[in-house]
Amino acid sequence: QEQLVESGGGLVQPGGSLRLSCDASKLTQSYGARAWFRQAPGKEREAVSAMTITGLNTYYADSVKGRFTISEDDAKITMYLQMNSLKTEDTGVYYCAVQTSPSGLLNFDAYDNWGQGILVTVSL
Repeated sequence: QEQLVESGGGLVQPGGSLRLSCDASKLTQSYGARAWFRQAPGKEREAVSAMTITGLNTYYADSVKGRFTISEDDAKITMYLQMNSLKTEDTGVYYCAVQTSPSGLLNFDAYDNWGQGILVTVSL
């Protein structure tokens, strides 16, 4: 049962922007890192961006560096992914994920709370 809920996806033209949100208010424990993953058509799911609960450390995939920004509100209830200068290759289903306990920012197998995913389509 997903306890994270993504929103903000949709269709956007290349060069445009979208901001994804992830509602984590139903999580009872969320002391670890937060992340956004995506799965493009015909490809494996990949980590796009991640941040520690303190926000002091972040990760961005090379393909999105300088274009995407991960953030979280002070209450640590809502996580965001600001996506600018979108490209057609950014198309895919985007998932937010949270580690129940700290397990390493880049330990992508340790993200054990997931949303259902939301579709982002970048196209003319």
